[in-house]
Amino acid sequence: MSFVKSLKFAPFYLFSLLPFWLIFAISRFAYFFLFIVFGYRKKVVYQNLNNSFPDKSKEEIHSDAKRFYKHFCEVFLESVKLLTIPSKQIKKRYAFKNMELLDKFYDNQKSIILYAAHLGNWEWMTSLQLQTQYQMYSFYQKQSNVYFNEFMIHVRERFGNLCIESQSGFKVLLQNTKQKNLTITYVIGDQSPMSKSSMHWTDFLNQDTAFLVGADRMAKKCNQQLIYPHVTQKKSGYYEIEFKVIDMDSKIEPIEIYANLLEKNIEKHPELWLWSHRRWKRKRNTEINLN
Repeated sequence: MSFVKSLKFAPFYLFSLLPFWLIFAISRFAYFFLFIVFGYRKKVVYQNLNNSFPDKSKEEIHSDAKRFYKHFCEVFLESVKLLTIPSKQIKKRYAFKNMELLDKFYDNQKSIILYAAHLGNWEWMTSLQLQTQYQMYSFYQKQSNVYFNEFMIHVRERFGNLCIESQSGFKVLLQNTKQKNLTITYVIGDQSPMSKSSMHWTDFLNQDTAFLVGADRMAKKCNQQLIYPHVTQKKSGYYEIEFKVIDMDSKIEPIEIYANLLEKNIEKHPELWLWSHRRWKRKRNTEINLN
């Protein structure tokens, strides 16, 4: 992106130059207004937490909610930091535990679909491009606001990742397969499917849940390996990712394995997931299952 075009994002650039200690101080201020004053999507968050963890006490649910809002504010501000954070620093703050697994697949000429979720700081995942020989792609949903759509693409492509609009994703995947390009395609699959989307229903976090069918079918069609990135947070601004292979030859459907891995990750670190999303708005008896 040209320097002139980048000027439109100048306020974000200036903010991203702030040191992390100050960004986290601002984050705590934002948490106060988001959670205490405005109660942003508070009803949705508490409903999701209560339904997901029916055995937890009110005090435990309240604690999870508070920790979620604190993390949510941090993630938003951390993501802006992507504009200027040095490569060396992002590698320390967003560490990949077992890169040798990806190296093994690369040596075997096997492309990968990184089947991820809105967990931890999902925007920082694009920094993986700094540590792999693969060309990384990430699917995204086009935003209605042109300014913010361009901004998010600009941020996500900072380290060499290429953004592909979700509607064109499968086409690009097929092209790369035919051309024998080795790629990592970053797909987030934990949100509620859009109406009329192909759905797979399963028990997830103690609820009947619809998952969007897509990444699993693309992996099979293009003979690519599905990998789930397990996320942990060491402290504010520091994450660790452990890659977990999804067995493509298992009798269990890959999307079921993904849902199970995600569920375990959330149960272990509930504050890291996006609880403000209306995840269970789809009901099985009112949806047409195209699976």
